[in-house]
Amino acid sequence: MLSEIITIGDELLIGQVIDTNSAFIAKQLNKIGVSVYQITSVQDEKTHILQALKDAENRVDIIILTGGLGPTKDDITKKTIAEYFNDTLVRDASVLENIENIWKNYVRQTLLQVNKDQALVPSKAQVLMNTLGTAPGMWMEKGEKAFISLPGVPFEMKALITNSVIPKIKDKYKCPFILHKTLLVYGLGESTLAARIEAWEDALPEHIKLAYLPSLGKMRLRISSKGFDRAKVETEVQDQINKVLPLIKDEFFGYEDEDGNEEAVIGNRLTKIEKTLAIAESCTGGKLAELFTANPGASKYLKGGVVTYSTQSKIDVLGIDEALINKYSVVSSQVAEAMAIKVKNLYKSDFAIATTGNAGPSKGDSQAEIGTVFIAIANNNGVFSQEFKFGSPRARVINKAVNKALELLQKEIFKN
Repeated sequence: MLSEIITIGDELLIGQVIDTNSAFIAKQLNKIGVSVYQITSVQDEKTHILQALKDAENRVDIIILTGGLGPTKDDITKKTIAEYFNDTLVRDASVLENIENIWKNYVRQTLLQVNKDQALVPSKAQVLMNTLGTAPGMWMEKGEKAFISLPGVPFEMKALITNSVIPKIKDKYKCPFILHKTLLVYGLGESTLAARIEAWEDALPEHIKLAYLPSLGKMRLRISSKGFDRAKVETEVQDQINKVLPLIKDEFFGYEDEDGNEEAVIGNRLTKIEKTLAIAESCTGGKLAELFTANPGASKYLKGGVVTYSTQSKIDVLGIDEALINKYSVVSSQVAEAMAIKVKNLYKSDFAIATTGNAGPSKGDSQAEIGTVFIAIANNNGVFSQEFKFGSPRARVINKAVNKALELLQKEIFKN
């Protein structure tokens, strides 16, 4: 069962907007056994969209489009789909009622004709009601192939995928079970890791795939397989994991969760052991807090965080002793540990993590070498810190600091 995602909009092609929709859709499709064969981005231009639809129809079973369903003249997806199906647009009473209710309850401006025309849909389409916006989703079929058009607004698209599209695909198609198991490995580069597990990799059955997913400071090994016998797929993948683990036992740290982030793993563990976390950031500028709060349920374990970016804010907000900073420098193990202790006490948490460093390009308030980062973790038993040299450029230093902070925090929390 193959699918293609087509994202529509000039803003995607000029880099003005980042395509996060495709990642979400692909992940949800994968969970139900639908493989994404291709992701295509096209202009707000009729000929281009028509060609993309034709090409996708020749390649895959399910085509999902996002974008181009707004009320303005540059949004032409709906009319183009109608042309592709040799169809006409008709007014859907239920969609119009939804639009009128949205205006009545949430919008203070006058309901214009252009807004009412959002209720126009191809006559052959099955409407997927968008209760969060005015542009409905649309499901159309040609033989056994499904064409699904969704609004490009991410939260509207996500609701439609979750509540309407995925259930409908599961009802219509018999899909295989797809399994991905991702192993987290620290301390080995891609080439070193590949050399170590080469014999195991060469012996993998053809239907079990291996992918190396390098990131700054860590490596992910994804082992994948699919089939209609779920128990068989799970057993075969686990057998291969059991074979590779002895080869990486010192560097293996655990499994990535299905949503693909360590912060969710950490959050789930904190919730399970009923412990809490506080964060004090300097060089990472709030990125750690952002990662944690992106996950639903973060309030169960994350007490709070501060970004004390300047030296003075460390003194004023966290209460770091100015004499300590003057003696050891703002980029030091002593200051990092003081930040962790102070933020732990501030939020009365069980764990706290702190970052301070020189990300560059200039040294700022410290003479520490650019790329130097100190990461400290405090818990109810004390505090410790580590120094790292992440080099340059600035973005690399920050991202490596974030990844290393998550690694250290995960190791510490999983001791409990």
